[in-house]
Amino acid sequence: MFRLVADSKWRRNRLLILCYHGISRLDEHLWRPNLYMPPEIFQERLEILERGSYNVLALREALQRLEAGQLPPRSLVITFDDGGYDFYAAAFPVIRRFGVPVTVYQTTYYGERPYPIFNLAFSYLLWQCRGRILTGGSALGIDDVLDLRTEYSRAQIVRNLVLLAEQKGLSGTEKNGMVASLARFLSLSYEVLVASRRFQIMTAAERSELAEQGIDFQLHTHRHRTPLDEDLFRREIRDNRNALRELGANAVHFCYPSGVYRPEFLPWLQKENVLSATTSDVGFATRHNDFLLLPRLVDTAARIPLEFEAWLSGVALWTSLRKPAAGIPPIAAGMVSQANNSSQSVSTKGCRVD
Repeated sequence: MFRLVADSKWRRNRLLILCYHGISRLDEHLWRPNLYMPPEIFQERLEILERGSYNVLALREALQRLEAGQLPPRSLVITFDDGGYDFYAAAFPVIRRFGVPVTVYQTTYYGERPYPIFNLAFSYLLWQCRGRILTGGSALGIDDVLDLRTEYSRAQIVRNLVLLAEQKGLSGTEKNGMVASLARFLSLSYEVLVASRRFQIMTAAERSELAEQGIDFQLHTHRHRTPLDEDLFRREIRDNRNALRELGANAVHFCYPSGVYRPEFLPWLQKENVLSATTSDVGFATRHNDFLLLPRLVDTAARIPLEFEAWLSGVALWTSLRKPAAGIPPIAAGMVSQANNSSQSVSTKGCRVD
């Protein structure tokens, strides 16, 4: 059935855009498996594409062919969101071995700053102390009792820390100071976290190196946000594009951060000469789609190979339903919604994790 559908005229008129976020280098896939994929599973995905004779196209070419009705059989595109250092260190070595084209939707603000994205760092540090109840959180400016036993309760702490930073109007450097304070409170090493380059964005030099080897970099906003004010929204696009100009190409393709989009964004993107925009809505793109609302398949390590192949062929489109991602709160997007059932403990001190 997979072969019949994959080789059908119906499938030939459709483009599958695959979406990945992070490739784990250490234990990131254990912390957030819906966001980070172990490199061996990513390699397995590319092996499946190779065995199945799927046509992996560059984004620009794929969209041109889609609009013209000239897609080759079994067409797909591979995209990565955010452009973290893990793409440079863990994803690209696998991609280079298979020689497939890849587009990175690159956010750029943290590429100019040698420290981790602060809300991800908050979440990861709290996860390292999972299963505990700690007191003394008032020293951080939030509730005194910190319940670290479940993903939900840890996400609430992250949200409170993020809101505190917003209320104080902290700069990126000052937010990074909050990360260092949280690490000290938990008796974890902030220096080790920074040295590992977890949750850091690729630098301009690293992007240039990969661009020279064929990686395509496109727009994902400068600060990974989509303001509801038109001027601020368009500034995000311009700042993002300006930061990518050193790569020698004018970025004209866009991905909505966290998959969140609104109707008013479309004319704003058009005013910035954006030609396409991808969402996190699941599906295949056709020539009849609005090219500023293109669907994708967000692939995760939880997807077994058989299900992955079902999506490649198109069979899974008939058996899967999922609501659009529009409206997901950015702070919560990507959070794993499973509880940790570790035994409860209460402490007035931090925790030490190897």
